[in-house]
Amino acid sequence: MNPEHHSHDGDPHVGGRPRALETILLGGAVVAILDIANAMIFWALYRGTPPRVILQSIAAGLQGKQAFSGGAASALLGAVLHVFIACSVAAVYWAASVRWPALIRHPFLSGAAYGGVVYAVMQYVVIPLSQTTPGTFRPAWFLANFIGHLLLVGPPVALIAHWSASHDRPPR
Repeated sequence: MNPEHHSHDGDPHVGGRPRALETILLGGAVVAILDIANAMIFWALYRGTPPRVILQSIAAGLQGKQAFSGGAASALLGAVLHVFIACSVAAVYWAASVRWPALIRHPFLSGAAYGGVVYAVMQYVVIPLSQTTPGTFRPAWFLANFIGHLLLVGPPVALIAHWSASHDRPPR
């Protein structure tokens, strides 16, 4: 690591900007995997729900109830939508971190807060605007989903943005 990549307090590359593609694609991929794993594991344990149905429930945002009779095509659509949403979440964090570098200097705290914001936006904006039928409130799912966003959605993209901003770059 080059010495100029360190501030006086030891924080790597404080003024660094995360690379867009690293943050958006890698961050989006990691978030997509962790978030869908959280949902699939929870619902498999809670109700024996197969992974295909979890993916179809995402496709239901566009297809409505038809998604559940759409077979593999709806599941694939759900997977594509999920990755798109995860990359969008990472893109928003990247754009915010370029504007507010403190998000890079404090990735875990900033990421956890961002995960809470993402949860709220998904629950109170995205889902109500979608074609999906709102499910019954289940405290166990609320906790798994909310805590999942605080730990598995926001922090990974924030840590990847931090890494992208602070790792050695080839000389120009």
